[in-house]
Amino acid sequence: MSDPSIPDPPGGTGSGRPGDSRTDGPGPTVDEPDPHRWWALAVIATAQLMVVLDATIVNIALPSAQRDLGISNGNRQWVITAYTLAFGGLLLLGGRVADLVGRKRTFIIGLIGFAGASALGGASLGQEMLYLSRALQGVFAALLAPSALSLLTTTFPSGKERAQAFGVFSAIAGGGSAIGLLLGGILTEWLSWRWCLYVNVFIALLAVVGALTLLKDRAGAKGAHLDIPGVVLGSGGLVAIVYGFSRAESEGWTSAEVLTVLGAGVALLVSFTWWQTKASDPLLPLHIIGERNRGGSVIVMALTTIGLFGAFLFLTFFLQNILGYSPLSAGLAFLPLSAGIIIGSTQISARLLPLVPPRFLLVPGLLLSAGGMYSLTFLDTHSSYAGHILPGTILLGFGLGLTFLPVVSTATMGVAPRDSGVTSASVNTAQQVGGSIGTSLLNTIATTATATYLTSHLAEAARKGPLTPEERTRIVNTGTVHGFTVAITWAAIILLAAAVIGAVMVNRGSPRALAADEGATPEATPGP
Repeated sequence: MSDPSIPDPPGGTGSGRPGDSRTDGPGPTVDEPDPHRWWALAVIATAQLMVVLDATIVNIALPSAQRDLGISNGNRQWVITAYTLAFGGLLLLGGRVADLVGRKRTFIIGLIGFAGASALGGASLGQEMLYLSRALQGVFAALLAPSALSLLTTTFPSGKERAQAFGVFSAIAGGGSAIGLLLGGILTEWLSWRWCLYVNVFIALLAVVGALTLLKDRAGAKGAHLDIPGVVLGSGGLVAIVYGFSRAESEGWTSAEVLTVLGAGVALLVSFTWWQTKASDPLLPLHIIGERNRGGSVIVMALTTIGLFGAFLFLTFFLQNILGYSPLSAGLAFLPLSAGIIIGSTQISARLLPLVPPRFLLVPGLLLSAGGMYSLTFLDTHSSYAGHILPGTILLGFGLGLTFLPVVSTATMGVAPRDSGVTSASVNTAQQVGGSIGTSLLNTIATTATATYLTSHLAEAARKGPLTPEERTRIVNTGTVHGFTVAITWAAIILLAAAVIGAVMVNRGSPRALAADEGATPEATPGP
């Protein structure tokens, strides 16, 4: 839905196709706001939290599940990869399905399916059953996530309320992963790893009741058809890319398997891009990401998520393997980061976004995030949580809180109603694929740096005489932390790159200024 206070610029972002009117179909209009919109926000936010935290809630529970089900070290990655493959690969399809059959209907189907898949995973009798359940969770998450964001876009189309609603949503999108680490630690330590899956059943059923009673939506696009070749090319390309990056962790970047799969993924995505220019009902109309501000926001989201997942990955290992934290204690250690994201999103970005251009928030936010990330490069085996980790994570979280709201809001504003689902899917795809790339890329950098360090330092120590177990442990721990800090340095550089791209590409003015321009140039306002 086009934001009346934020018009498309001349040559703009609207599709210019029939059905782009702001008032077509049933549902609340900009003149008649939904009286239950804040309760609707609670329902949408609950569903989004479930999807986001499920990417990490199983991480802390994985060692227990591995022992219980007899999963080998080589196969344990599939508990995570099965979810990310299905989720990241099918998001564009899920977004277009939401546009075609209706966002509310797709949202409810996604919730029910996610609950069923979670119950199946919690009751797993073997590793194959767990892998299947995680893949099914990813499939239904791919329906749920874009429909949730597009419902938010159409429920809060403009003004100050839009900024407040997106502030809440952005806080969840950024902080949900850290909340998942905490909740996973609590459930694993006090109940069982199975409850990391069972808990979704209760969350999803609560959201279904809320969706049935509170959410409103337009009907799906009548007469439209699903772009089957686009589905095959786009989803296949994304699955190949995500799979290739996930395999790079264990096989290495130069392995034939990784290079072949990544090459196939790139080829499929190039073919997908070409096909979208020919298809009558494209899966992803290229004007959506071709618009400068939206395209820049999607790139910034992907790069930011790479840095965020890098922080989660290495701090989790550092806290548990170096400082000896329990799963619950490690989860609690991430609370300040989540608090920083929530405060930055809801108390700063949400208040300032209606008044200032988006890049005035996202660029400083990314610079703060890069500074917080860089401060973590000074960690060593003697570092303490309060003195070394806490300041950096607070700064990182606050910066990300400033960043996520303007990125998500800019990426989804000014879109025709019929394309809101696939636009939301593009944002979610950037986040999911960015997380997968971040985990694989930075983990490979860390392990390579650690291996190089250990090769030289263990050999040097051995030349001086036999190593005691204590000396070997000290060198191994030091090398492990060295690998972490090298990878974190690259994460900080990636966040700086995101700041540069945001400053160059995201040039939309403030909503207040654009609203004034709209009054002076009514021809810029999209109409039927």
